[in-house]
Amino acid sequence: MSCFLYFKDKSRKWKRRSAPELKKQEKSKLNAFERVTKSSGSSSSPRGIPELYEEKAHNLRVFSYDELRQATNDFSRVFKIGEGGFGSVYKGSIKPVIANADPVSVAIKRLNQNGLQGHKQWLAEVQFLGVVEHQNLVKLIGYCSVDGERGIQRLLVYEYMSNKSLESHLFNKAYDPLPWKTRLEIALGAAQGLAYLHEESEVQVIYRDFKCSNILLDENFRPKLSDFGLAREGPEVGRTHVSTAVMGTNGYAAPDYIQTGHLTTKSDVWSFGVVLYELLTGRRSLERSRPKTEQKLLEWVKQYPAETKRFVLIMDPRLEGQYSIHGARKLAKLADHCLSRSAKERPLMSQVVGILKQIIQISDDEKSAEESTVISDDDLTKTEEKSTQSAPSELWRKRMDHLAKLGEHVESASRRRFMILQRGKVP
Repeated sequence: MSCFLYFKDKSRKWKRRSAPELKKQEKSKLNAFERVTKSSGSSSSPRGIPELYEEKAHNLRVFSYDELRQATNDFSRVFKIGEGGFGSVYKGSIKPVIANADPVSVAIKRLNQNGLQGHKQWLAEVQFLGVVEHQNLVKLIGYCSVDGERGIQRLLVYEYMSNKSLESHLFNKAYDPLPWKTRLEIALGAAQGLAYLHEESEVQVIYRDFKCSNILLDENFRPKLSDFGLAREGPEVGRTHVSTAVMGTNGYAAPDYIQTGHLTTKSDVWSFGVVLYELLTGRRSLERSRPKTEQKLLEWVKQYPAETKRFVLIMDPRLEGQYSIHGARKLAKLADHCLSRSAKERPLMSQVVGILKQIIQISDDEKSAEESTVISDDDLTKTEEKSTQSAPSELWRKRMDHLAKLGEHVESASRRRFMILQRGKVP
């Protein structure tokens, strides 16, 4: 899905130079074109993204255009793995800095010269990903900035994520359905990435474009947030929000942000709540092909509250009932909390992380209890088959002992879940 507001690209002609040089040369002419990376500062650091980037820019590799052209066989369609508002993404292979080392697979994003997004997003992504670093954020390896006979060339080189995006696995029927446990782990990893940006990074970052297509998955299905072209620094000390043009994706942007242009970390929390319901239902936030009453996901799920028996009707049928009903109900309640109309009532992402860990534990406990019951019943059946000559009273005693043990196990699991739920109540 496309962004619902764009800007006009005002790229100028530069010779090939590094991103820091681009920033320095324009410092005296700071205008709306550069302000995406020079926002009103951060509540957690006196230094902004540009200042921190100057310090860390040496970690990024500067590629020549020819290097990346060769890495993708002249940007062959055979190597194309994705396309968005920014441009096309290709799989490529580059030579590592270390001599005699094996080539490294990478994802190369190339700016579409005729596209509606341009240099401003490219520069934002270089600078933000040049500063932030977390296991649940995609790693930027380097970039290319060249103006020549081929026109303006802006490219980004990322680590390659072999399992594509959450969007692909959740909505594309060509992929196997994601198991319940995997969905929870993806939600947890994505939440940890947002919590780092909001609360742990030296400079607070508002992601502003959280959605399934921007959650990439590595070979182990570990999620990493990508595409920082719309990211902004958090508000300066003493301010409650950043005032900005409304940008994002239909179906994911918080209503308070759309109405006022006031951007906060709670805008990301709303978007996270939308994705939680997508994980539960296997439906997109907006689907025009469905009946009118089901086109908008958030309006549809309101008819099936988590505490009712009807709730199971919204669960993704591709799960085939293989999920924890208690965990699913709790996940829906967490989503509802994230989707509070009042931004102040939405939880912090660190709180969301804590609750997701508890939901995973609840689901694991339920699965363990079910497996224990099945195994114990099988063992008891085998015992009865071997003991056909035993007295009926002995068989009866064995079954009563077995049922008593199962009762103790279930009661113990219930107590653990109750304690987890009590600890997990969001303030």
